[in-house]
Amino acid sequence: MPEGHTIHALADRLERAFRGHEIAASSPQGRFAAEAERLDGHVLERAQAWGKHLFVSIGDATLHVHLGLIGMFPVKHLVDGVPPAPVGAVRLRIVGPEHVADLRGAMICTLVDAGRQREIVAALGPDPLRRGQRPDGGWARVRRSRRALAELLMDQSVLAGVGNVYRCEVLHRLAVDPLTRGIDVSQQVWQEIWDDLVRLMPLGRTFSQIITTPDQVEDAERARRTGRGRQISRRLTGERLGDTFERRFLVYKRTGQPCPRCSQPVRESEIAGRRLYWCPACQLRH
Repeated sequence: MPEGHTIHALADRLERAFRGHEIAASSPQGRFAAEAERLDGHVLERAQAWGKHLFVSIGDATLHVHLGLIGMFPVKHLVDGVPPAPVGAVRLRIVGPEHVADLRGAMICTLVDAGRQREIVAALGPDPLRRGQRPDGGWARVRRSRRALAELLMDQSVLAGVGNVYRCEVLHRLAVDPLTRGIDVSQQVWQEIWDDLVRLMPLGRTFSQIITTPDQVEDAERARRTGRGRQISRRLTGERLGDTFERRFLVYKRTGQPCPRCSQPVRESEIAGRRLYWCPACQLRH
């Protein structure tokens, strides 16, 4: 399932391609035809992400999308001013002056009013990718819970946008025991988790790939400071993962391989319906 950085990057692409422009909307698949007709011919005013939820304001309507496990919403340039023929079951197609965006396989694709949007957002925890957010709301839930920290990090009412890769990698980066119960987690550790997510997730947003190893994090931060990251981001369509950096992780999907910190074998277990990867030898903090 796409994590929050993917949805924020998608909102960025939609805004660059369509904001302020009248769009043509259709439903080649047919399942969203009535709603597409309502959007057709109106100006796309804004696209924004809250965790894994995308909200796109078009005219007097708001499109709500959750990509789920297999959803995709790539944004591409038109070829000679003409959109290509739809490929696959396209639920919603948006066409602007220079771009086309095709939504496929989304778990949620609906129109919502302002009240429903507020309800959805109110049910979410703080989002590390949104300015002005603080970890306090998530901490209030964590400190009262007997669930494992690894499970709590997957709960979108605790933190919005965090998925399996980030939970495994951040907990390892900070040497935190993922099986620690929420009530046993210190507020300092919780703040450190938040701060690391605030550092890492913008890199994922820029490069369309999760970057967590220390050397790659430094390189990615340098690329963002120099403006190269912005150039790379503008070339990405969202149709596939970015490839600026070699795809490698500290513990994610490295079962049995040596931990990069202590060389003991990485373990895996199922927590909150997803495979957790961690090093029980050195992830001892709580």
